[in-house]
Amino acid sequence: MELLTAIQFLTRIPVPSQSYEADSLARAVKFFPVGGLILGSLAALLYFLLAPHLPPLVVALLVLIFLLCLTGCLHEDGLADVADGFGGGRDREQILRIMRDSRIGTYGAAALALSLLARVLLLSSLPLAHVTQYLISSHVLCRWTTLPLSYYLRPARSGGDTTDGQGARVAQLTSRGALIAGSVFSLVIVGLLLRIQAVAPILMTIMVTLLSALYYRRKIDGITGDCFGATNQLTEIAVYLCGVWIA
Repeated sequence: MELLTAIQFLTRIPVPSQSYEADSLARAVKFFPVGGLILGSLAALLYFLLAPHLPPLVVALLVLIFLLCLTGCLHEDGLADVADGFGGGRDREQILRIMRDSRIGTYGAAALALSLLARVLLLSSLPLAHVTQYLISSHVLCRWTTLPLSYYLRPARSGGDTTDGQGARVAQLTSRGALIAGSVFSLVIVGLLLRIQAVAPILMTIMVTLLSALYYRRKIDGITGDCFGATNQLTEIAVYLCGVWIA
């Protein structure tokens, strides 16, 4: 089942084992926002269980640790690799080579530290009455970014060899129907949660997705799995920032 494949890929939540098929991840991408809805809902529940007993900064830190455990640091790994590759690489080949290196460098460490710090500070600064809405919306929207990125951008490695990394398993393999279905779902969920306040996070998400897509295409002429993760992280931070700014 495609939904279970999406949950299995995005989280460490136990689900029935899914048989491997070459296009299974590409077909499951439309359910990524649903995975974000599940993650955001669980995080929001934990936040409200802890909020009456602990300071906001501590609650935000514990919620972030909870999310890192649920996702296995999937997108954090992508952010670190992208920061190292684009920060230290002089050309396309060197960028892709650095991104393949399992070791973390100075750029990656700085990006991870700033990402974690930004999310803890922004989460702790959200008004309690709006935490649920922005936690869920951020995780729906940041997982949505994979849909347009994978629809428009080709794999950066091996001329489209779909055996070369997770990015190649979805890049330019997402169907128009999947893009539309995932987009409608995301807009409905965020609209119901944030009402008029949904405009800013949605526009910010589109801007982050567009700018990162243009940057990836210019620098490496395509996209990798790490790039999906990096855009995901930037979008999550951007949505929290919208919440702190306007909520």
